[in-house]
Amino acid sequence: MEQALSLPYATLRFAQLGWRVIKIEAVGGGGLPGDPNRYIGSRVADDDRRSYFIAPNVGKETVALNLKDPRGQEALHRMVAALGADVFCCNTLPERYRPFGIDYETLRRAKDDIIWAGISALGPDYPSTPGYDPVLQAMVGYMELTGDPDGPPMLSGVPLIDLKAGDEVYAGVMLALAERAESGTGRAIHVSMLQAAASWLITTLPLVDFDCRPDEITRAGNEHRKFIPTSVYPTRDGFIYMAIGNDAQWRRLTALPKFAPLANPVRATNEGRHAERQAILREIAAVTARHPSAELAADLARATIPNAQINTIPQVRELEALRDKLTRTRMPDGRQVRMQPAAVDWPGQVRELAFPGKYGEHTRACLREAGYRDGEIDALVSAGAVACGTG
Repeated sequence: MEQALSLPYATLRFAQLGWRVIKIEAVGGGGLPGDPNRYIGSRVADDDRRSYFIAPNVGKETVALNLKDPRGQEALHRMVAALGADVFCCNTLPERYRPFGIDYETLRRAKDDIIWAGISALGPDYPSTPGYDPVLQAMVGYMELTGDPDGPPMLSGVPLIDLKAGDEVYAGVMLALAERAESGTGRAIHVSMLQAAASWLITTLPLVDFDCRPDEITRAGNEHRKFIPTSVYPTRDGFIYMAIGNDAQWRRLTALPKFAPLANPVRATNEGRHAERQAILREIAAVTARHPSAELAADLARATIPNAQINTIPQVRELEALRDKLTRTRMPDGRQVRMQPAAVDWPGQVRELAFPGKYGEHTRACLREAGYRDGEIDALVSAGAVACGTG
């Protein structure tokens, strides 16, 4: 039972493994029907399958149920039992679990070994608190850590907390399946977006108890807070990112003729470079600005210093290490759409996934599979307990 991004991303990972994934969307509510993300972005297929909706929802069937109606809840419970569901996931407010008939104890009565996973802003102890990625980025300090030190807090360019929460569902379900193979029992998994995101504060939050300087736990722009002089530098035709992670790399950098003038005894250690941080950054930028990015990249590669030119998203898609790993789908008119790769390669992985269905497209088929006759389904549609699309 999913909408937005955090849970659709988690269940996309299951679809990439070849699992059967059924997406449950709401009936009613007064606005546009189903997942609000259906209507976000440019119109690429039709009005309820817009650009922002496609990639997280490929490879899934789509069913529309009114879980405020006991008949809609009964339909869900019958599908869980009759279709042999291994896992149920949701990302709605915890206060809605029991009224909607989707709480763990209720679904266990439909299938006693079900694995249940829910994503919420702060976990079940805060059942009424809604959460969106940007709000959580502000709350958990990501915005405080992102941006120029002299500028305002900034959001990440990627919805990190949505994706982190989705990965925690994926990992938690896999662990629960392994446990169930031994015990025969399912379990409930509660993912707090806040807690999951805070687990990534490993390089900053512990420093508070070390009496750290304020500049160690705030914005640092493109610089690394600890490893000097890791940063982005201008080139004659763009920018290049250079990572100096230890003293040996610094020695290799300053052995290059272009950068030899930067060396001095104080800068031989990272601690010494920290003392001359701003001067080093200025001097490196003065060197790199005189040379094209490709030349600098070749020099740094020969010195085995990690570096990268700043790629655009179209350039990322063409990277040799990625271009053959992209997943794909086909639009209703047959056009191919290239999408992000799966996170990890696995044997038998699905690389081409079906285009997302229209709202309620698979409701009738799934209800038939659960034992409903067409007349019963028509009655549920008339009562507003389910919705059937026109796929």
